Amino acid sequence: MAMASHFAEHGPGGARGNRFYPLILTSLCVLFALRVAGQAVQRWAPLSFLPPFEAFQGSHLPYWMLLSIQLVLLILMMGVTSRVNGGALRKSARAGQLLGWIGGLYMAGSVGRIAAGLFIDQAPGWFTAWIPGFFHLVLAAFILALAAYHTTERGFTQEETR
Repeated sequence: MAMASHFAEHGPGGARGNRFYPLILTSLCVLFALRVAGQAVQRWAPLSFLPPFEAFQGSHLPYWMLLSIQLVLLILMMGVTSRVNGGALRKSARAGQLLGWIGGLYMAGSVGRIAAGLFIDQAPGWFTAWIPGFFHLVLAAFILALAAYHTTERGFTQEETR
């Protein structure tokens, strides 16, 4: 009982819960930003302690296109995180359910990709591109964290929970 009341007071839906989701979302943004920055550094000013540029590349997209997509994703992620942090993102049970499904499928596909790379001999390079594979887990986790934010009951109106 004490544990339940502690979680209710301090957990994601509790009195200090308004800090939980921004912290998780910010951490995932930072991780993704480090990946984007790491690859950029290895492209234009390589550092010996970082993996080579090619290790960051998981697809055949030209780097300019990949970087553009990554920057757009990062800007969107930071915008959403800022709105959650400021309390400006209105919770929606429907959005939470949709994001939950999308994030769950994305996470399953990302884990499956890594598992295939680990367990299938002679798997194509896309399955063994570990850095991109890991960061797809980060992006899926961001979507799932956002889904969880939307589906916490705190802040729902009666209509939204039906």
